[in-house]
Amino acid sequence: MLISSKDNEIVKEIKKLKEKKFRKEKYLVEGLKMLKEAINENQDIELIILKDGINLDFDVSNYKVITVTENLFNTLSDVVTPQGVLAVIKKKVCEKINDADFLVALDGLQDPGNLGTIIRTLDSANINQIIVSKNTVDCYSPKVIRSTMGAIYRVNVIETDSLKDTLINLNKNGYEVLITALDGKKSIYDIDYNKKVIVIGNEANGVSDEIKNLDFTKIKIPMLGKTESLNASVATGIIIYEYVRQKIK
Repeated sequence: MLISSKDNEIVKEIKKLKEKKFRKEKYLVEGLKMLKEAINENQDIELIILKDGINLDFDVSNYKVITVTENLFNTLSDVVTPQGVLAVIKKKVCEKINDADFLVALDGLQDPGNLGTIIRTLDSANINQIIVSKNTVDCYSPKVIRSTMGAIYRVNVIETDSLKDTLINLNKNGYEVLITALDGKKSIYDIDYNKKVIVIGNEANGVSDEIKNLDFTKIKIPMLGKTESLNASVATGIIIYEYVRQKIK
């Protein structure tokens, strides 16, 4: 059956997922690559939405699939030139931080592209979890999801109502917390990346005063030029790959 009405109940439920308040249990992904990866990574796919006339080169017969008109699909899509494929995926429940030798915590990051890139970079380093404060941009927003290029399926998102309490508890459990700051006394290259939590702050203001005032070590990326600070995802990538360098040397 071809769905053409915007008043269709299924269509209404899909549209809701474009708003953060409705993404508590599931989220929307878009594009052929994202759907293929979701299948390959055994994600819990609730529904696949196809634009009328789209032919897939892979099997989706094991999933619930609906077809909608092109005009209706365009109202569901979040991109200018949609590929004609959407999927509703159930979130993984991740409340507990798994033991690891390296963790990244985000404190108020706001740019979806930065967040998506950080998640993708973590995945490239085989780091499968990230801690995010409640005032960080939604990890499941369409722009973030697109930026992860499928890494969202492999990196667990642990959302915390109190980043301060989470960091204090991690410190009590053997982790050294390292706060990125322009006034940091230690270089990121002076750190042994074993049992460490790296805190990355807001793009404009850095790590919040609440976190910065805790009795944790402040670190910085040394720079030779006149630029004072780096893009949040670039800075995180540099630190992650210093961790990788130490792991493989």
